[in-house]
Order: sequence, then structure tokens, then C-alpha cells
Amino acid sequence: MGIAAVARPFLHAHSVLNMKAEACRVGLLLGIHQGWTNSDIENDSAILVTALKSEEEDLSERTSARTLTAMSLPTAGDSPKDHVAGDWFSVPELRLRDHRFFVPVDYSADPKASSTISVFAREVVSVGKEEKPLPYLLFLQGGPGFESPRPTEASGWVRKACEEYRVILLDQRGTGLSTPLTPSSMLQLKSDVNLADFLQHFRADNIVNDAEFIRVRLVPDAGRWTILGQSYGGFCAVTYLSFAPQGLNQVLLTGGIPPIGNGCTADIVYRACFEQIIRQNEKYYKRYPQDIEIVREVVNFLSESKGGGEDTEHMILMPLPSGGILTPKGLQTLGLSGLGSSSGFERLHYMFERVWDPVLVPGAPKQISYYFLDAFEKWSSFDTNPLYALMHESIYCQGAPSRWSAHTVRAEDEGRFDAVQAAKEGRPIYFTGEMIFPWMFDEIHALRKFKGAANMLAEKEDWPPLYDITALNNNKVPVAAAVYYEDMYVNFKLVMETASQIAGIRLWITNEYMHSGLRDSGTQVFDHLMGMLDGKRPLF
Repeated sequence: MGIAAVARPFLHAHSVLNMKAEACRVGLLLGIHQGWTNSDIENDSAILVTALKSEEEDLSERTSARTLTAMSLPTAGDSPKDHVAGDWFSVPELRLRDHRFFVPVDYSADPKASSTISVFAREVVSVGKEEKPLPYLLFLQGGPGFESPRPTEASGWVRKACEEYRVILLDQRGTGLSTPLTPSSMLQLKSDVNLADFLQHFRADNIVNDAEFIRVRLVPDAGRWTILGQSYGGFCAVTYLSFAPQGLNQVLLTGGIPPIGNGCTADIVYRACFEQIIRQNEKYYKRYPQDIEIVREVVNFLSESKGGGEDTEHMILMPLPSGGILTPKGLQTLGLSGLGSSSGFERLHYMFERVWDPVLVPGAPKQISYYFLDAFEKWSSFDTNPLYALMHESIYCQGAPSRWSAHTVRAEDEGRFDAVQAAKEGRPIYFTGEMIFPWMFDEIHALRKFKGAANMLAEKEDWPPLYDITALNNNKVPVAAAVYYEDMYVNFKLVMETASQIAGIRLWITNEYMHSGLRDSGTQVFDHLMGMLDGKRPLF
């Protein structure tokens, strides 16, 4: 089947011939990836060249710069399969269009030798603004290892941003529709070494490389864009400021200013964060004092064994629905989501309301409910987003290994975080925060097959740099940041140290919101940050 017969013409085409040419162009991209025959490709390439030559004068007069960029033939060194754009579709009050870009796995390798992956981005505008010359805003999602939001209507910060911008929602490599690294897809890499070697290319440095690859192909005349980085997306934005500031017009950060020291800063991060985690635990139990005894009771139930303690070889193992196990230290990881977001306390409390099955028959043994076990697994998303666990500590590494930093730092204060000992002594059980521990790759079913690769990544020493302090000291890009004073995930003191190194940054320090401020009150947060950059809010 010929390519032109299946490729639909884009709205940019201005004549029947150009419609056919554009259809061929898109079809060529698809055909190359689907293995169509050389004769089909050659025939439709001839149609494309003839069409473009005959319409060259008309195109130069009647198409916008954006159209010319989309329809131009590849230049020397470019690949004809770089970019495929879809058709516009709608959700209430928004128009959306999907883009797929085919990028190198390793930007430092010879382009002819490097394999490629697909990176997905969704373009979002207000209804009626599809063809208007709007400035571009790229959103960088938190994580690592989570995809961009999927708009179902015009709401929150997306609605506000679309008043003035063409918003680009990027699925960072390995997430969403960007060659997703899932528990099933990663099994294609047959050894721990192969997987670890592959995963090393899925950090902020290459996320920024992908963003630049997209910008020069999507923004008219390869112009600059504004970026909005939430949490880990803010870490990526600071990497962007370090190595590719020429692509940036403005930068907005929400709960996402990273530590930028050389080596591995993970130990510093976790020591600082443990103090805030303790405060969050104290606040939780002050709000729900009845949960002190409930959580202790669950820990005692899980730790019943001949010898006691947290030795899982002798412990009565509580199976989880997916095939993993629930242990006292696993239970403590509920703090990762429960202690740091605006509604986390409430969600955690409501989970423990239904921790036990009812006794239907007198004398029946006490049992943790399926409801609770299922909710526990869904709480963390490791089964759908394993990249978070695999890459988490590496986000703090530059030229040094993490060596399971959170596990090491927790051991320094085990007295306060030993759940079994706390239950025996009648103390509240402290939940842990945003930390990944090596034993999780034994207890969580979705992670078990990746334990070897995780250990290799933890020992990797030659991580490339993520930040350039000299470049940040000389920054010329306007930057505004929302800094959440009681943020459990991004420590306030460490944020202030980094902020002092970014020239010209403006800070909005608030305890009105937690780490989830952009999700909870997106319109207000976005509007406040933009006001700091456009002069609507005073400097002092």
C-alpha cells in the first residue's frame, strides 16, 4: 500500500498538491518506522519532491514561519524521522495535538551508532487559538519517572497558562508515551548490566537534551520558550539553566530547587529531610491521635514471629495482592505520599480506618483487610512507574555514587525509625518520607527483577554533571520560584543555599501551600510567579 494513500493531509496545506505532499511527508515518517518497502518509499518521495518544488513560490508567500518549519525538508545531518505531529482534538475549552520525536538514547554517542527512542509531547491551547502566534511554555513534571498530566478540561494552572501560551506537556523519556520503561518493557533488556547501562541515560541531562531537540523543531524559528518545572521538573529546569540557557525565555519553579554541590549530595539531602519528616509525623499524630494505637497494632501484627524483630526470614509474611509482602518497614513508606501533600494526612487516616477485616464469625483470627493491602500498593505506583525507584537517588549524583544513601542515613537514627522497637516501647511509629531503600526491591513485586540493576546504579561513580555553578552565577534568564517553607520533599535550607547561587532569581517563600501547591491551587501559584516576572508584583 502506498504511503500517500494512508497519510491524512495536515491543516497547514494550502493546495491539493501541497496536501498530498504533506501527507506523503508524514507517511514517509511512519513508513520508515513500520518497515514499508523501498519501492513505496521511493515512489512517494518523488511525489513529495515534485509537489514541494512546484509549490515553492506559493509556500514562501502564504505560509507562516511555523508552517515552513513543519514542512521543510531535512537539512544535512537531520533525519527524516525526527518528528511526527497528529491531528487536533478537543476536551472542554481546550484543543490538543500530539507530537512524537525520535531522539538518540545517548546524545554523546555517534548519531549513526546510537539507538533511538520516541519522546512524546502534547500541545495544548485554548479553543480557537490553534493557529495564533502564541509564545511556548514547556511543562516539566515532577518525579523522576512520572508522565505529564492528561487534561480532561480547562482547569488549574493549564487553563491559566493557555490564556497567553501554547503549552507543551512533555512526557519525560521513559514515562507515559515516551518509550515507557515499565516492569514488562524493561524485561527486554536481558541482563542487569544492559539495563543499568540503558537507565543511566534517563536523568535530567538527557531530559534537557530532549527538550532542546524538541524546541528547535517545534518553536517557530527555533525561538526560546518559557519552562515551568514542578518538583523534580524544577531540578531539570536548573540543569537547563546550567547547560542550555540560550533556549530559555523565562523559568518558573514550584517546589523544585535542587542541591547543586559536586559529588553525591544525597546524604546531605536525607539528613536534612529526616528532621522535617519527624515534624510531619508529629503533626499527623496530633491531628489523628487515635491512629497512634492503630498503627502500633498493625506493626505488632506484622512483626509476630518466634524471635521478634524485623528479620523477614522468621517473620509471618503478609502477602500483598500483586505478590509482594507487607512488613513493618514497608508500612512506614506510606509517609512518602501521606505526609507531604495537602490532603495526605486525611488520605492516610482514612486508609487506617479500614485496616482490619470485620469479625464475622466468633473466634475468627484478626486479619488485615484486602482493602488496606490493595490501597497500600496503589499508594506508591511502583508497578506503573518503576523508574522512580530505580533512578531516585541518582538525581543527586555528579561524579560519585549514592550507595543507598537513604538506607545509610536512616541507620544513623534507627532508634526513632525502628517500627518494631517503637511498638514494643509504646512510642508512635514514625513513617518515612521520599526515600528508596534496597530492601524494597525484595518486598515490592514489581521491582524484584530489577534488584541487580538497582544495585549497579547505586554503586555507579562516573555520573556526568547535572549543574554548572559558574553558569548559574552568571545567569541572565529571568527566574521566579515558589519555595514552600514546610516542604517535606525539598528541604528549605538546601533550597536557600542553591538559590543564592542562581543570579537574578526571585523567591516567593510561603507556608500557605505544601509541595503540591501547583496541583492544589494552580491558578494562584502560576499567576503569582508570572506576576513576579512581568512587573505586576513589586521587587520588595
